[in-house]
Amino acid sequence: QVQLVESGGGLVQAGGSLRLSCAASGRTFLRGWFRQAPGKEREFLAAISWSGGSTYYADSVKGRFTISRDNAKNTVSLQMNSLKPEDTAVYYCAARNDVVLTTNALQYNYWGQGTQVTVSS
Repeated sequence: QVQLVESGGGLVQAGGSLRLSCAASGRTFLRGWFRQAPGKEREFLAAISWSGGSTYYADSVKGRFTISRDNAKNTVSLQMNSLKPEDTAVYYCAARNDVVLTTNALQYNYWGQGTQVTVSS
């Protein structure tokens, strides 16, 4: 069983930046980030392959967010720039025991506890 622990959330003004990190207790293949705002479904944001050579982003964050990973440290990060109030949500990292890139939350095997990101206007 792999455990995921997120860090780096907080309060930031619109236009600002935050960097989220997610540490894994073991090896996983596909890593991803999702978020969930109150009253809304969990939304896919970004995913990265084992090698880091393939990434995929939701249209809502493309060009503003960047996903990266450090396999030596079993960590994945999400750099978030040009934040907007609508980015306010609980952010979750996820991991999958498979190399196939997917945006479907149901296909991820492990989840972190979530970290709150609040963007003020």
